[in-house]
Amino acid sequence: MIPVILFIVCILASSVGAIVGAGGGVIIKPVLDMIGILPVSTVSFCSGCTVLGMSVCSLIRNRNDGVKLKIKTSTALAIGAVIGGLVGKWLFELVRNGFGNERALGAIQAVFLTVITFLVFLYVCNKEKLPSHKIDSIPVSIVIGVFLGIISSFLGIGGGTSNVAVLFFFFSMEAKEAAKNSLYIIIFSQISSIVTALVTNSVPAFEIIDLVCMVIGGISGALVGAAISKRIDNKGVEKILKILLLIIVAMDFYNILKYTVL
Repeated sequence: MIPVILFIVCILASSVGAIVGAGGGVIIKPVLDMIGILPVSTVSFCSGCTVLGMSVCSLIRNRNDGVKLKIKTSTALAIGAVIGGLVGKWLFELVRNGFGNERALGAIQAVFLTVITFLVFLYVCNKEKLPSHKIDSIPVSIVIGVFLGIISSFLGIGGGTSNVAVLFFFFSMEAKEAAKNSLYIIIFSQISSIVTALVTNSVPAFEIIDLVCMVIGGISGALVGAAISKRIDNKGVEKILKILLLIIVAMDFYNILKYTVL
């Protein structure tokens, strides 16, 4: 029964994630934490693997959709995300080993994810009133990528909505363009996080069937999301993003209560 639940969660999350460039992990993580069918560290690792598969599939599927992939900017961000991913993974293990229990780790991740997601929501709702920039500096892009990588790896979300908000604000991208470039960045940060876990022998225990079902769900969701994305415009993508952000904030707030009070 658990593999079926994991598949359903991942295909739904990845469908939406592919549309808005969130990767799906920002949805998978809080949903599975809320359900509580897997340990927190296992969810973080398996979610990362799922997001990687989903992002690769989505980019391949949408390679000729007419939306521009800014290789120079996104590669610089991706390089920074790899560096940040290593730092985020180190912080994740530091917190996990320091507190010694999954509830504390889950609470800390839920708090950070709630705050970050709510701030992204406020920005997306008001971005038309706020100034945006068109950064062309590779060193600056790398530094920004480092912070994205730390968030992605530590929270086990694959980059998610924070990537999209950064691409809106610092690089003045439209919604569809930001979504595509976000997925490109996610691929690099997730490869870094997974390889680090393998090399440092810090991969949590998990059932192979669970991971397989999650990855298949992620790839299937990428295909569904790509099909939907072709039928909506930038405004439609932004509307879906806003709804998604509110749902994530609500789930993460519940997870904070779950890990600290309930």
